[in-house]
Amino acid sequence: MAAAGGPGGTFPSLMAEGTQLCRRGEYGKALACFNNALKLRAGDKDCLAARSNCHLKLGDTENALKDAEASLENDKTFSKGLYQKAEALYTTGDFEFALVYYHRGHRLRPELEKFRLGIEKSQEAIVNCIGSPSSVKLELKEDLCFISRQAEIKEANQKFQIRLRKDEKRTKKQEPVRNPKIQRQLLGELYADKVYLEKLLKDKDLMESSTKQGIKVADLVLSGISYLETRSEFWQQQEPIYARERERKLRQQRWIRDKKGKPADVGRYTMKSMEDIERLLTGDDPEESCKKAEKLLKTIQGWSEEEVPNKNELIGNLHSCIGKAQFEMGQMEAALQSHKMDLELARQNDLPDAVSRALENMGRVYARIGKFQQAIDNWEEKIPMVKSRLEKTWLFHEIGRCYLELNKAEAAQNYGQKSLQSANEKGDVEWQLHAVVLVAQAEVKLKNYWSAIMNFEKALEKAKFISNEAAQKAII
Repeated sequence: MAAAGGPGGTFPSLMAEGTQLCRRGEYGKALACFNNALKLRAGDKDCLAARSNCHLKLGDTENALKDAEASLENDKTFSKGLYQKAEALYTTGDFEFALVYYHRGHRLRPELEKFRLGIEKSQEAIVNCIGSPSSVKLELKEDLCFISRQAEIKEANQKFQIRLRKDEKRTKKQEPVRNPKIQRQLLGELYADKVYLEKLLKDKDLMESSTKQGIKVADLVLSGISYLETRSEFWQQQEPIYARERERKLRQQRWIRDKKGKPADVGRYTMKSMEDIERLLTGDDPEESCKKAEKLLKTIQGWSEEEVPNKNELIGNLHSCIGKAQFEMGQMEAALQSHKMDLELARQNDLPDAVSRALENMGRVYARIGKFQQAIDNWEEKIPMVKSRLEKTWLFHEIGRCYLELNKAEAAQNYGQKSLQSANEKGDVEWQLHAVVLVAQAEVKLKNYWSAIMNFEKALEKAKFISNEAAQKAII
């Protein structure tokens, strides 16, 4: 029983309830669950990340960012915390910083689509703000050294402000953003806030008063209105693709369907549906993503190959999406069957990228359920298909980890060294750390204790270099 005056329920039950409420879009109720859960287990990083997501959905970016940072306090490599911090930064318009954290998450968990999508939307937003990417110089060559480029970003931001002022002068005659209807569309729910602030300006007594900190209320109100007007101008001029949720919904409602219920534009319909499926999956709603993918799969199976030229490829992709969603929901046997169907279609239609994808996903399922040899078999078959160094680094590490679980220390050591070599070629310190630890653990099992100590010391240096306190404690 809960203590008197304390939150009702256990920590796991409150977490489960909060997660379900989030999936149903009841973020206010979910927030209350996570608040109570944190009273029982203060500082739990998973709960902090979940609460950060609730704050973000409710529009409270400040608390969303605070919770995300708190979840990373003891573990800088916590992927959920990195994602939530990146999302909070992106929502506040700090696209450059958001890009950094999306990249950090992608280096740690390259298999998660949400980090790749985050990188894409941040880069798009930066380009929309300041023009060509060359003006910011945020290319990912060997590693993203953001700190050394702060001066360039500052200069780029100054250019953006100059550009905004020029655009304002150029469009002042027309003043399209001043139109209430246009502003209502651009600001959405925030439009009511802008109207409220404008009403406050008419209260002369209130405007002449000050806060306890000595800040004039008039200055606060004007800064709020200025911010909202700036955002409406920004979205009118730029409209990044990931900020067009309302527009996408309106387009969907306008689609013309024939007597059979088939969309007039099959390509647009399938692309939009796939985008929704990916968004739900990366947004921690695998159940809804799975439902949409199954519905789309059933629809496409009823169409001819003339209507959908890449029908088999698309069906395989949907099986992959369904498998990923089932994996996230803990339905491992179902996930395995979905990925096997993806693999079968890929081989029948000679789609090497799809074969590689299916082998990777099947390996993940096998590793999760403890069938390490089957995971190794799938991943070793994938090795010749790998194209990037980062993917190869991850793959070698995971194979080595499976061999370690099977007490095949020599093979684990071999793959750990391969992973380290790829990480060195990439210049990725995070993965260098993971690979060196794997090699050291294998050497412990081989009773090469002095060599293991030397590798643990190397790993400790790398953990200190990237300020990973959790890794430092584990290594020590």
